[in-house]
Amino acid sequence: MPGGLWVAGFLLLPSRSEILMDNTPFNILYLTTELSPYARTGGLAQVAAALPRALAALGDDVRIILPRYGLIDPEQHRLRRVLESFPVPFDHETETAGLWQAQDSPLPVYFVEHHRFFGSRKGIYSFPDDGERFIFFSRAALEAVRRLDWQPHAIHCNEWQTALVPNWMRTLYASDPFFAQTAVLYNIHNLSYQGIFGQRVLEIAGIAEHGFIAHPEVSPSLNQVVDMMARGIIFADIIVTVSPTYAREILTPEYGEGLDPILRDRQDRLFGILNGIDTESFDPARDPHLAATYDRHNLQGRDRCRLALLQEAGLPDLGDAPIICMTSRLSDQKGYDILETVLEPMLRHLETQWVIMGTGEDRYHNFLENLQARFPQKLRVLFTYSETLARRLFAGADIFLMPSRHEPCGLDQLLAMRYGAIPVVHATGGLADTVQDHRPPVTGTGFSFQDYDGMALFAAMVRACEVYRHPTVWADIRQEAMGRDHSWASSAREYRKLYRRARSLKLTGRPQ
Repeated sequence: MPGGLWVAGFLLLPSRSEILMDNTPFNILYLTTELSPYARTGGLAQVAAALPRALAALGDDVRIILPRYGLIDPEQHRLRRVLESFPVPFDHETETAGLWQAQDSPLPVYFVEHHRFFGSRKGIYSFPDDGERFIFFSRAALEAVRRLDWQPHAIHCNEWQTALVPNWMRTLYASDPFFAQTAVLYNIHNLSYQGIFGQRVLEIAGIAEHGFIAHPEVSPSLNQVVDMMARGIIFADIIVTVSPTYAREILTPEYGEGLDPILRDRQDRLFGILNGIDTESFDPARDPHLAATYDRHNLQGRDRCRLALLQEAGLPDLGDAPIICMTSRLSDQKGYDILETVLEPMLRHLETQWVIMGTGEDRYHNFLENLQARFPQKLRVLFTYSETLARRLFAGADIFLMPSRHEPCGLDQLLAMRYGAIPVVHATGGLADTVQDHRPPVTGTGFSFQDYDGMALFAAMVRACEVYRHPTVWADIRQEAMGRDHSWASSAREYRKLYRRARSLKLTGRPQ
């Protein structure tokens, strides 16, 4: 996205004042409920680990705060207490929190301590009191930076768990001099998870008196509950999602998950910036988890990775048959509903071998187990998830299939391209933004299909397999895919512009 910022699909050039502010260091408070390597369930943990580092490399002072879950080993990460205890307003009273800091991180990483909400539990989500837990975490994070006497210029909030921070900045902290010049950027990673609770959470959060919010165009059922994500969207200075196409898609009823009227109201504040990947950790030229290393200029090691993958999966070497891999949850959202209609014909009629890794719905477990028994030389299913194994799949496979119904950004297609596995994707969200369809004379970086149905998927796979039979053309596509820059550096520069734009909006008091 050179030269400007995408706002719901329109390129806006930065103003002169924004350009002049570009190199001024900012204090950025990054609030997240996941962070690799401390606590993770999905892509947010990878993003939270990589984006702040890229921002710091550009000169900003970035500090990360997350809960201190019981699963985090204090000895392994050399945690030390930096705030013994401090009061946090909570449900008309106060609760006491502590603050710890990791000594194994190049950036300041802090952990909010509260035994009942976090320390006594081994998991991260899916507890009955999740609303209370993350309200407390968000409020404690704000109170913690006050006691550290470190004033953020911008607060970066992620997902519904921190979505009340923008709301508080317009209400409880509106006249607080410590946060008077602090802007809030609200990051939507997946609109499907909104944080829906009863009105009681507003009392717990201390904002019941500021009114219940309803929107005339959203469904009546949504107006009768507290939607955390909706509040983040309504009150944030800037809203960001994780790809330009997804930023456009969520303005529509098809992708808006019921919040599209609210998003359309704020589309002048809505931006799409692609996620990046950690190109230092995910580098086939020095990845210790591979059978052999290689790069786009010397692919000899990839042949060894291919044979090693077949051996690990227990599949015979069928010579020229392309190896196709998948790494995702076994769910409708990840495209298994349409894959279910065409996988057997593909196994029967296409000379291919498949390695599928993932867990999910029982129906898809049963479906894949049945096909594996019927096609033992062509399909192996690994009902697990391992990042290490995923690296070996990307390094050994020829084609990576990602037929998601919707995909805000997606990281696996970026990793697959970096390792030389050519993606076949449904052209939605970040998949549409990152995979350029091979249509001669355009070399492209993969293959995509527009209509979300099994026959469109089948046709895309046939195209990919046919091109695979032409080694020179396939080599050109692989070179193009492996050569694309999907590092966090360019995305971090776009986020820097948005932090400064958000603060300009906060200080000028432009109407919402």
